[in-house]
Amino acid sequence: MQDSVPLHDSKSKRKRQMIALQKMGEALVTLSAAQLSKIPLDSVLLEAITAARSFSSNEAKRRQLQYIGRLMREIEDITPIQAAIDKLTLKSQQSKAQFHQIERWRDKLVSEDDQALQEFLLLFPHADRQQLRQLIRNAKKKEGPDRELFRYLKNVVDAE
Repeated sequence: MQDSVPLHDSKSKRKRQMIALQKMGEALVTLSAAQLSKIPLDSVLLEAITAARSFSSNEAKRRQLQYIGRLMREIEDITPIQAAIDKLTLKSQQSKAQFHQIERWRDKLVSEDDQALQEFLLLFPHADRQQLRQLIRNAKKKEGPDRELFRYLKNVVDAE
């Protein structure tokens, strides 16, 4: 007796794949034009994504996202598209993490004593001690977050 091996994927598996492609399409719609230009998309799919952005009606947008999902099912290998989305998402997450790190340093430098400054200079020895001290003094005089100090810290961290 032969083992019964299904010749086609189950309906549930096809539906899961369809939903995954539609979610990928939703992710593509949220990207900026500059980010989309970095993703290998054919012209029909790119046009559908651009059209989805212009819809204000939720129902029209939902139908367009389904259409985008259908177009994506026709693509033989979506791996390059998924890899590009993953790369952009990772870059965005890293940018957010770096932003929060800089905010924490700014708050720590303003609220704590010289010990925080010493820690920062150990991690980022190329930072200008005098300029940093001046920016910290100015930030302590002001109430609320200091943009100049943040900008300087961002430049220092980016240069690392």
